[in-house]
Amino acid sequence: MTLGVPPVSLHELDQRSREIFRAIVESYLDTGEPVGSRNLSRHPGIQLSPASIRNVMADLEHSGLLYAPHTSAGRLPTEGGLRFFVDALLEVGDLTQDERAQIEVQVKAAQSERTSEQLLTEASQMLSGLSRGAGVVFTHKADARLRHVEFVRLEPLKALVVLVADDGSVENRVVDLPPGLPQSALVEASNYLTNLIRGRTLAEARRELETQRDRHQQELDALTAKLVEAGIATKSGASTDVGSLIVRGRSNLLSDLEAEEDLERIRLLFDDLEKKRDLIQLLAAAEGGEGVRIFIGSENKLFSLSGSSIVVSPFRDQDERIIGVLGVIGPTRLNYARIIPMVDYTARLVGRLLR
Repeated sequence: MTLGVPPVSLHELDQRSREIFRAIVESYLDTGEPVGSRNLSRHPGIQLSPASIRNVMADLEHSGLLYAPHTSAGRLPTEGGLRFFVDALLEVGDLTQDERAQIEVQVKAAQSERTSEQLLTEASQMLSGLSRGAGVVFTHKADARLRHVEFVRLEPLKALVVLVADDGSVENRVVDLPPGLPQSALVEASNYLTNLIRGRTLAEARRELETQRDRHQQELDALTAKLVEAGIATKSGASTDVGSLIVRGRSNLLSDLEAEEDLERIRLLFDDLEKKRDLIQLLAAAEGGEGVRIFIGSENKLFSLSGSSIVVSPFRDQDERIIGVLGVIGPTRLNYARIIPMVDYTARLVGRLLR
């Protein structure tokens, strides 16, 4: 397949070429199989002989929209062809009232648990069930608004920092203690940081700490001040703290495998997801525009080897800041027309419920 860059523009195709190309792509999205000229000649919207259809298919292949997986086989869309179809020819409908109600019931059921992680997990599970793909949610941990901090001594020179967010989620980090630090300093540092961070994100708390640095040094003795700064720096600077990833419905990706290379594609996808490889890039890409974003195959580095597609949409907090993305992962022949409005509606719903 070629890379996912549309090789032509819509005005370069005549009506006959558009109809044949649309029929091939829609058949591929439905069955995953190549389409030949004889089958296309029986299509109700195409009034052409197999020979004429083959000529059109050859032109579409030359344009980079189609390719032949085998010499004698029919044609399949390239990644660029799929991108062209999604951008120029895809007809996206809307969810029915019943579908909206089903999404709301499933996601709101988790809201009563009062933690954002449970709500997002349910949203991921729901998207998986409705799409027959894998539902995925990725959020910035650092965007959570914090409520409480506590230092707990583990051994003479190490302590556990416990950070509790407004949504009930808890983060733990181990920090080094300055030699000679008394127990009273742990209590003082806990109280000082709790007052500083309450209602703020970690980034906001760190900026506030920097602006109050002189007064902060005066209020706390030198050892306690070091502990306060260690608690903030360790939590916000941890290299592994790229965000929270929730994936549900991976078994759906195994239900439609037709060849050994399909199994290898899914294995590579699972490997990428387990390692959180390039998830920051995916989040940044999703933040780059409004509404639903679609990444087909190698368009996104995360799925460059596995040949999968993802449909994602950002969700926002009460200040309209993007705090995460959710969506559906599956093979490149996802049912884009159905999944796009589903992901869009779920992202808007989750954003409202998290406020």
